[in-house]
Amino acid sequence: MSVRVRFAPSPTGYLHIGGLRTALYNYLFAKNQGGKFILRIEDTDRSRFVENAMEGLIEILNWAGILFDEGPGVGGDYGPYIQSERLEIYKKHANLLLEKGNAYYAFDTSEELEAMRKKLQEKGLNPKYDRKTMKNQFTLSETEVKQRLNSDEPYVVRLLVPDNYKVHFNDIIRGDITVDSSEIDDQVLLKSDGYPTYHLANVVDDYLMKITHVIRGEEWLPSTPKHILLYEAFGWDLPKFAHLPLLLNKDRSKLSKRQGDVAVEDYRQKGYFKEAIINFVALLGWNPTGDREIYDFQELIDSFKLEKVNKGGAVFDIEKLNWMNFQYLMKKDTKELAIQFKTILIGKGYPEFSNDYLEKVIKVHRERVTFLHQILDFCPYMFQKPEKFDKEYFEKYWKDYSLAILKELLIKYSKIDNFVHDDLHKATLETASERGLKLKDIIHPLRLVITGRSAGAGMFETMEILGKNECLSRIQYFIDNYEKNTLVF
Repeated sequence: MSVRVRFAPSPTGYLHIGGLRTALYNYLFAKNQGGKFILRIEDTDRSRFVENAMEGLIEILNWAGILFDEGPGVGGDYGPYIQSERLEIYKKHANLLLEKGNAYYAFDTSEELEAMRKKLQEKGLNPKYDRKTMKNQFTLSETEVKQRLNSDEPYVVRLLVPDNYKVHFNDIIRGDITVDSSEIDDQVLLKSDGYPTYHLANVVDDYLMKITHVIRGEEWLPSTPKHILLYEAFGWDLPKFAHLPLLLNKDRSKLSKRQGDVAVEDYRQKGYFKEAIINFVALLGWNPTGDREIYDFQELIDSFKLEKVNKGGAVFDIEKLNWMNFQYLMKKDTKELAIQFKTILIGKGYPEFSNDYLEKVIKVHRERVTFLHQILDFCPYMFQKPEKFDKEYFEKYWKDYSLAILKELLIKYSKIDNFVHDDLHKATLETASERGLKLKDIIHPLRLVITGRSAGAGMFETMEILGKNECLSRIQYFIDNYEKNTLVF
């Protein structure tokens, strides 16, 4: 049978980084096996529904390159499966369970259920539903049940968990697991509002969509015995299960907003490359070899094995993600980076620079930053003339002879036809030698004049990129304002 997997998020907000890993592992497994990856939106819990969250989830998955293969609709215009559009399917299957005696009606109010749970907790017992004392088909007469149903009294449909039964399944990651039915609650399958619970809709859809492998987070492991009971009640074959390890903070606590960002969108907005995020997330609990950290998407697909996923929680190390982003910044084609950087600059209100110019700026400065957008913070002087100058740097390196040297350099630089690193270096070195100075005695004040700052890329590389006219203009500006005592520090 061809492999079919699904990613089934709830539209309750931004896509969690753990959700991205679940989607990614499903996608990698499907593509490795030549199978299909399906997207299903599980929106049956209307109390948690967030407007436009589904569109945001899909947009992030598309951005990350995790594209689903099928859904309702025609051709390339199909969308994801949406559970709220399939309510009649779930009602039909709930009724089928009622007819077979694997489910039952219950009429308890929320207050009665809360009182029951409190009473059981006070006795130190598991606060699961007590079908022997509550209002349901087992404590009410058949006539009374019919009367309640006919009078439109609110009710739910619950799963009838068999007594003295062992639920057994094999998890690809965790091995054999057995759970006694005494630990399983008579789970609500159909709520009083007519919507199914996650458990019923999940199982019905996985079966109807011919899902072969259910790959999901460890937090769903306690629900799996309930799902297996449903499969058995319907008489359906089980899919294979694989429950992924938790994502952890550095202190080994569960990854949460309390210790940092958890939404993929947050990392995207901060300027992380999608390739870095995908590479990093893929290695949260799995690594093809253990002796490498950087993999392209196709390598991840070719190498992925569910059996190699770790059982233990995976630590989300932001420093490692930053390192990965730097690796991708260094290896990416500068033409692609220039296009992205132009968008950043325009968004900040800067004029439009040529792609060729931006490529040169990126080549010289990318090894000094972690994110593409940080180039603007590191060297704003590449995009506008400095209007303020580092006072501490000025006081440390400006000497009595510095103004005279600047005027000499202005003349020498104006005579250079090929305004490139080597010729600039030669002219500046000649000036230093003529005055019995070291090159650094000129470079430091020259950097201040050209950039306004104390640090940056190589001075002559910077000047070559800025160009002859711009550099001469900046030197003249500094001389004029120095002589008029109008420099701003």
